[in-house]
Amino acid sequence: MTPLSIQYSPTFIRRYKRLPVLLQPEVTEKISLFQNPSNHELLHVHKLKNLKNTYAFSVNYQTRIVFQYESKQIVGLLFVGLHDEVY
Repeated sequence: MTPLSIQYSPTFIRRYKRLPVLLQPEVTEKISLFQNPSNHELLHVHKLKNLKNTYAFSVNYQTRIVFQYESKQIVGLLFVGLHDEVY
């Protein structure tokens, strides 16, 4: 399978920089895993009901990344934060 190409929104970048320094490497690792579609089940990728055409996956028990598909091979990361912040 071809790895997904990742684009980062300005909001995602700002939120990433505000994350605790110890959490940032875990987020980076999960994004790397996410690029391979065979890992999506492991990351609990799911469609969001309240936000049209958006999906999310888990970084850890509390932290989520919200994204949308720009095309079959391009994904835009929109937001990273605590579960209650992103939903």
